[in-house]
Amino acid sequence: MTSIVFMGTPQFAAPILASLIDEKYDVLAVVTQPDRKVGRKHVLTASPVKQVALAHDILVLQPEKISGSPEMQKVIDLQPDLIVTAAFGQFLPTKLLKAAQIGAINVHGSLLPKYRGGAPVQYSIMNGEAETGITIIYMVKKMDAGDMLAQQAIPITAKDDTGTMFEKLSVVGRDLLLATLPKLIAGELTATPQPEDQVTFAPTIKPEEEQLDFDQTAAQIDDQVRGLRPAPIAYAIMDGKRTKFWDVTPLTETVSQAPGQVVRKTKHELVLAAGNQTALAINELQPAGKPKMTITDFLNGAADKFNTGEQVITK
Repeated sequence: MTSIVFMGTPQFAAPILASLIDEKYDVLAVVTQPDRKVGRKHVLTASPVKQVALAHDILVLQPEKISGSPEMQKVIDLQPDLIVTAAFGQFLPTKLLKAAQIGAINVHGSLLPKYRGGAPVQYSIMNGEAETGITIIYMVKKMDAGDMLAQQAIPITAKDDTGTMFEKLSVVGRDLLLATLPKLIAGELTATPQPEDQVTFAPTIKPEEEQLDFDQTAAQIDDQVRGLRPAPIAYAIMDGKRTKFWDVTPLTETVSQAPGQVVRKTKHELVLAAGNQTALAINELQPAGKPKMTITDFLNGAADKFNTGEQVITK
């Protein structure tokens, strides 16, 4: 039986781990992030990957940082056939990678060599890509730069956000890994180097990237809103207040108002101008200190505001 040490943390990784267990691979240990306080009540919560491991009585290791830790030495001592990572979020030292007798592989959420880094799904949506996917690679010390073992693409629809794409990609990653492992173990796969001239990066989202720029087109704003949903959520300064934009719809009409001005307002509709004479319907938003609300509920409390031509978005 092929032995595996699995490394991952979020919900994206949990079904992948569960599938390895279901397929009777010998999962010797799971390495995941330490328990974190979650929600308004700050309840100490185990990661989704840890929850799967505990349900199957698998050893759980939780170093704050894997490099040089006692937990790393534990993995090395286990001498697994494979190390499999999925959204683990840390560099693995070469000494650890070499502990895997067959190899250390990663289930990465993009069509490499595009979008190496920690936020590939977010950037794929924010940049208006038509598709994304899963790439299974050998792990090397350089970030997401290993040779490719398998790849599968899926479309990004106009309704998808980062949350829905993570759910879809988790299933794709699970199935692609299960299809790849037997060939890898049997020595039947030839890895393909990544074309370095096609490499792009997807670093962790910075706070300044959360703010919407209404000089961009309505479609670009929509991409940013969906790419940052369900977290951290895009925002703009609207009516002088930091306001989160949960859902918007790009419209096909051409408008004359300047970016950030009101095109029209009814009891159930607020349309704002964006760049290149495009327009954007605001569906759901969240003013600072208030809950998320529909545009109808929001406008109920703004009877004398947001008149046609009013500049409501400022930088």
